[in-house]
Amino acid sequence: MAMHKTKAVTATRHAALGLSDQDLLDMYYYIALARTLDDRMWVLQRAGKAMFVISGPGHEGCQVGAMWPMDKKNDWLVPFYRSVAACLVKGMTPKDILLGLFARAVDPSSGGRQMPGHYGHPGVKILSTSSPVGTQYPHAVGIAYAAKLRKTGEVTMVAIGEGGTSQGDWHEALNWAGIYKLPVIFVVENNFYAISVPLHKQVAGESVAARAAGYGFPGVVADGSDVLECYRVAKEAYDRARRGEGPTLIEYRVERLGSHSSDDQQERYRPKEEIEAARRRDPLVTFRAYLESVGLMDEPRGQALTARIKREIDEATDSADAEPLPDPSTAERHVYATQHDPTYYRADDQIPGPHPMHPWLPGPDGRR
Repeated sequence: MAMHKTKAVTATRHAALGLSDQDLLDMYYYIALARTLDDRMWVLQRAGKAMFVISGPGHEGCQVGAMWPMDKKNDWLVPFYRSVAACLVKGMTPKDILLGLFARAVDPSSGGRQMPGHYGHPGVKILSTSSPVGTQYPHAVGIAYAAKLRKTGEVTMVAIGEGGTSQGDWHEALNWAGIYKLPVIFVVENNFYAISVPLHKQVAGESVAARAAGYGFPGVVADGSDVLECYRVAKEAYDRARRGEGPTLIEYRVERLGSHSSDDQQERYRPKEEIEAARRRDPLVTFRAYLESVGLMDEPRGQALTARIKREIDEATDSADAEPLPDPSTAERHVYATQHDPTYYRADDQIPGPHPMHPWLPGPDGRR
């Protein structure tokens, strides 16, 4: 009798947030899909099929929760190197992710020109980022500023790890967004280690969210292993942004279940007991437990989902691996200008003629 009462009380939690049973099943699917894809990328790297892997086991729950309120077609995502689950929810496929891992010519992020972990897809409004940590934050603010000026209604979500908040780019972005009340959600996925540097050596006061007060907007801390709580705070942030009330800084406190990257060995600097405790807070485990408690998941359903996801990842791996590498003759594409751009325009040009710094580009005669 007590068990039925617990289920009834628990069942009201996601309904109170406006989430249907199907929402929960779909959210769990993306968490499990991202984890299986993550595992496959590590296997491929260890087998010599990829040069490097940096991924997000333990981060999937907060990413799925954060992305769920988003308008998948209209809004923007500016990810970081652990954003596998977020990119999948936004519209990238497992094959898209693996094309980047394999550096294939049809990789939607860069055509095979970036190292693994630089997720992006212009077709689904995911901005590709690059290796310098923190530079995606000003880019995201620029997108949000343009959206506000153009009155498009777009909201931008940008993510980073807590170590990246030590970069000047991060603070400049928050300051600008606060001044102009931009429609942007700043997400920090705090897993307590910047590679091997613990949080207390990165952040004075050990709270990233508290810094938002200095820039004039709310900062929120959420348990990154609690998918429903991650959704709740993200929904509030998106609603604020859409109402024109400006940005929100969300600090998701997550568990990093694996090493920083395939070049790292976390056992060298993390106690065994700490790693074991982190695995007990795995969102794949905790969210499944919630689904089971409300009668949405059992062993047969779980096994069927696992088989489906494995089949999807196997097909994506084979398909991505079969794609060709970039043609070496295109190595300078997007690096050097090879012809005049008739749409080139400089707002401060007054005198017709070539660009003073780049004479191969036309001056205002070719402006649109």
